[in-house]
Amino acid sequence: VLQKGLKENFADAQVSVVDCPDLSQEPFNFPAKGICGKPRIADVGGVPYLIPVVQKEKVYDLNTVAKDIELPGAFILGAGAASSKILGVNAELIPIVQTKSEKKPAVNGSYIAQINPADKGCLLEKYSSKYTDCEFGLLANLYASEGQPGKVLEVKANGRTGELNFVSCLRQILEKHYGEKPVGMGGTFIIQKGKAKIHIMPPEFSACPLNTDEDVNNWLKFFEMKAPLICQPVIVSRDPGFDLRVEHTHCFSQHGEGGHYHHDTSPESVQYLGYLLPAELLFRIDRPQETHLVGRD
Repeated sequence: VLQKGLKENFADAQVSVVDCPDLSQEPFNFPAKGICGKPRIADVGGVPYLIPVVQKEKVYDLNTVAKDIELPGAFILGAGAASSKILGVNAELIPIVQTKSEKKPAVNGSYIAQINPADKGCLLEKYSSKYTDCEFGLLANLYASEGQPGKVLEVKANGRTGELNFVSCLRQILEKHYGEKPVGMGGTFIIQKGKAKIHIMPPEFSACPLNTDEDVNNWLKFFEMKAPLICQPVIVSRDPGFDLRVEHTHCFSQHGEGGHYHHDTSPESVQYLGYLLPAELLFRIDRPQETHLVGRD
């Protein structure tokens, strides 16, 4: 299904079932070897806690989320907002955490991307270089598993010919094929060549309410960042009525760039290589009572 659909949006695409590479090695350096074992997706909080006006009291903990999704000790990847309570500023969180179990403490391999106060560029830092907790704020889309080796989908796509970004393309292929039946996926992919449009939220939350997508885009800071970028997508083909963010992807790199992935900006030269797995369960945690569809992309 994915291979056929990707060929409509990319010059070359190949999808196969392979053994998950050892993700504790370069270039990933994750605190777990794989993304297999009881795969599940959690959508925590949501954009309505950020806009139109921020609700700073919304703070969560990845160790607690692991218990909430009935997988204590889970290995968690995804995209979320950092806790402004911990950082003192607003920032993008690239969560990569082996949560704590009865036998072992948590291993936090996350990154934070924020606006560098010195030059207004991207400041990407390893979370554990400054902080010891596993907190996040406002919202997160998370893919969790036992972090085991196993069979995964290897997705290769080169030379984008269509309008859709890699993640939207995967999601819409699934939606088109499976219709009413929601299919969720997560894991990691690398933009191996090319450049991508990435945003980072400003350090200060907006004083004025952000009521439209245009307001949000004027508030966000956009950058063009270069490959290789290691990305963490969380995808649900369609919302079965839980007010989900159906796709959300954050990325990091070894060259100091990272944030929220929008799309590549070099369609002819871009190369994607991904390792993904369908999830078995979906958990919706602290769903906002008052909602809207602004700022969901």
